Amino acid sequence: MGRVRETLEVDILFVGGGPASLSGALHLRNLIDSHNQSPAGPTRQLGAVSIAVIEKGREIGAHSLSGAILDPIALRELMPTVDIESIPTVTPVVKEHLWFLTSNRRIHLPWVPAPVNNRGNFILSLSRFVKWLGEQAEARGIDLFPGFAGTELLFEGDRLVGVRTGARGLDKQGQPKASYEPGVDILAKAIVFGEGVRGSLTKQVVSRLQLDAGRNPALYAMGVKEVWEVPDDPWSCGVIIHTLGFPLKSENYGGGFLYHMGRMISLGLVVGLDYRDPFLDPHREFQRFKNHPQIAAFLKRGKVIHYGAKALPEGGYFSIPKSYFSGGLLIGDGAELLNAQRLKGIHLAMKSGMVAAETLFQGLLKNDFSESALSLYEKLLMESWAGKELHRERNFRQGFQHGLWRGLMHGGFQMISGGRGIKARLSNRPGHERMRKIEEIPPGTRASRETSQPKERTALDKATSVYYSGIRHDEDQPAHLLIADLDICHTRCAREYGNPCQRFCPAQVYEMVGGEGGEGRRLQLNPSNCVHCKTCDIMDPYQIITWVPPEGGSGPSFMNL
Repeated sequence: MGRVRETLEVDILFVGGGPASLSGALHLRNLIDSHNQSPAGPTRQLGAVSIAVIEKGREIGAHSLSGAILDPIALRELMPTVDIESIPTVTPVVKEHLWFLTSNRRIHLPWVPAPVNNRGNFILSLSRFVKWLGEQAEARGIDLFPGFAGTELLFEGDRLVGVRTGARGLDKQGQPKASYEPGVDILAKAIVFGEGVRGSLTKQVVSRLQLDAGRNPALYAMGVKEVWEVPDDPWSCGVIIHTLGFPLKSENYGGGFLYHMGRMISLGLVVGLDYRDPFLDPHREFQRFKNHPQIAAFLKRGKVIHYGAKALPEGGYFSIPKSYFSGGLLIGDGAELLNAQRLKGIHLAMKSGMVAAETLFQGLLKNDFSESALSLYEKLLMESWAGKELHRERNFRQGFQHGLWRGLMHGGFQMISGGRGIKARLSNRPGHERMRKIEEIPPGTRASRETSQPKERTALDKATSVYYSGIRHDEDQPAHLLIADLDICHTRCAREYGNPCQRFCPAQVYEMVGGEGGEGRRLQLNPSNCVHCKTCDIMDPYQIITWVPPEGGSGPSFMNL
C-alpha cells in the first residue's frame, strides 16, 4: 500500500485508557520514582522507564461510561492526599433509597442491605473522572495516545511482545484512500490489557491461550443510561435511588438507578444479558422506566443532554480468567472484576491496575516478564481487599439464573454464609444460550411486547438517543461489526428468534429491511450508530457477530456519563 509500517518500542504498554490502566500507569510511575530516589541499596536503579497508554477513543474518557458510584478505597491508596470532592462532577452520597416499583407505584424498602449501602461513597461521571486521571498521568510523564485502537496481537512463540494498531484511511471496501496510514507496531516488555468489558484484544488473547479454561462462563448485563439537566435542587443533591421490579419481569435480572447531582441527574436501567425473551428490548424498557410516575417526577422540568450504553461483566469470582501469561496481564472489566452484588467495579478496576503495577515493578527490577514472574499478579490481587471482596459475592449473580425471587432468597443465604450460599460453586450457562426461540413464546404476549413503544414526553426512540451520545464516525471506512454468515441472519435467525439484534442493540445498528409480510427481509448495518456497548458480540444467539474497533477516534463521546 505504499507506506512503511512504523515500530514504537516502550517498556510497559497499557491497552485502553480507562480507570484500571491509568491507575496502573500512575502507580507504576510512583513506584519507579520512589525507588530511583531512594538511597542506593541492593537493587539497581531503574533509570528512565517508558510507560505508554493507547486508547481507541478520540480523547481520554470519551468511551468511559458507568452509573457511577465510586467506593474511594482504591483512589485513596493511589492518591492519599487528593481532595476527592475537588474532582470534576464528584458529589458525596448523602442519602439513599431502595424502591420496589410496580407499574405505577413504589414500595419504599425500610432498610438498605449492607452490600449496597453507599455511606462514604461518591456519585461521579466516569468519563470526567477518567479524563482527570489522564491529566494526572500525563503530568507524570506517562505517554497517552488517544485515537489509537489496538487491533492485532504480536507474538513470538507463546510470548506476547506487542500490539499492532489499526490502519487509518481505508474505505468501505478496505482499500487505501489518499489519507491512508498503516497501523503502528508497539513493542513492549509487558502489555497490560485494560480495554474494559469484552475488549477485542482481550477476547483474542483469552481464546488463544485458553485463559478461561475451567472457569464459569462469563455473564454480562447491559446498562442504558441518560444524563438529564434539571433546575438546581440542593435538597436532592447527593440522593441516590436503586430500584427493583418494574419495568422488568421477575424472570429477568436487573434494576434501575437514579443519582442526583444537583444540576444533573444520572439515571439508567441495567438488564442482565441472560434474559429468555427474544423480544425484550432494553432501550424500550428504559423508556418505560423513565415514565414511571416516581421517576418522571424528577424529570418534569429537565431535558436529556447525554446518552450511552455499556455492557457490564457480572460473572464474578468464578468467572475470572487466568489473568497472567508470558508478556502480559488482564485488569479491570476485561478480567471480569466487577462486584454485581454491590453494583460497583471502578474501585476494583483501579486496584487491579495498581496490583499489576506492583507486579511489573518487580519484573523491571529482575528484567523478567515470564509467565512465572507475572503470576505474582494473581497472588497479590486475590490476597488484597479486592480479591476478598470478590470472594464474598462469589455466587451472587448465578443465584438469579432462575428469577428475581429465588435470587433474592439465595442472596440472603449468601450474606449468612459469607458468600457461599447453598452450594460452594454455582455454575451458569452463557447468557446467549438461554434465549428462547419464538415457538416457545406464547404468541399472544409476543406481539404486544414487540410493537409497544412508550409515547410520553421523556421517551426517546433509538435514533434520537444516538444523537445524544456525541458519535463521530467516518461513514467511508470498513464496517467494524463482522458477521460470519449473513444467510443465518436472513433465514434461520429470522425464523427462530425474529432477529433479536434489532432489539438488544440500544443504538439501531441492526435493521431488517425490505420484503413484505416478513418474507425476504435483509439485514442492514448502520455502523456509524454504534455506541461501543459490545452487546451484539455478547448476546447474538449464534455467536456470529464479532465487534472489532473502528478507525481510531471513531465512536461516541460520553460527556458527563
